[in-house]
Amino acid sequence: MAIIVGKGGKTKMEDKVQLFEDQPIRTAWVEDEEEWYFSIVDVVGALTEQPDTDGARNYWKVLKSRLKDEGNQLVTNCNQLKMTAQEDNKYGTI
Repeated sequence: MAIIVGKGGKTKMEDKVQLFEDQPIRTAWVEDEEEWYFSIVDVVGALTEQPDTDGARNYWKVLKSRLKDEGNQLVTNCNQLKMTAQEDNKYGTI
């Protein structure tokens, strides 16, 4: 369980790993908002069948850049959440 300090004060966040077609997807449940958050890098990796996290991260970086160049507003500035990585450390992710 992690505590996030946001505009409204402290919020409890519980991060978990869920599976999508046998691919791990890092998720976070924010109790105060009653919403799930997903690691977009993990989702992109699962949907594009990337062999590792670096490939998924690069795919997402290139996709964001292309969408921005086209003037697409699909990509917004998002706050990064610290989610547990494969080696059990917490890193900022999207």
